Amino acid sequence: MTAPILIFGWGNPSRGDDALGPLFIERIESLGLPGVECLTDFQLQVENALDIQGRQCILFVDASFSAAAPFSTSLLAPAHDASFSTHAITPEAVMQVYVDLYGAAPPPCHLLAIRGESFELGAGLSPAAACHLEAALLWTFNWLKEKLSLDQ
Repeated sequence: MTAPILIFGWGNPSRGDDALGPLFIERIESLGLPGVECLTDFQLQVENALDIQGRQCILFVDASFSAAAPFSTSLLAPAHDASFSTHAITPEAVMQVYVDLYGAAPPPCHLLAIRGESFELGAGLSPAAACHLEAALLWTFNWLKEKLSLDQ
């Protein structure tokens, strides 16, 4: 059975704050929340459109140098963009692949962009990013509570 909520985080754990997506997924997954499936990878790919099928909603999670601290959220819409022909694509492009495959709108998709400060190869998570991660986790728990009617 497909979980109604998919949370997909991506990033490179070897590049400092780019690890925010995978670290976020580790923390959410450790809660063992019913109705929530977590996926992580280094980047999004066209195949991820298959992961969207049968969901109530999706939360994409990534580190961002441009997001306001501690994080920003946005509702996404399918879109053809230049990333479609590259080795990594945007969540909007993944959603467009879904539309192209299934001929229907994807479930609601949101982006949680967690502010990162340092993305150097070999660096650890910055203190600021660690704080931003905690704030994003708290927001997500409340978001999931609303979506799934979870009790604390």
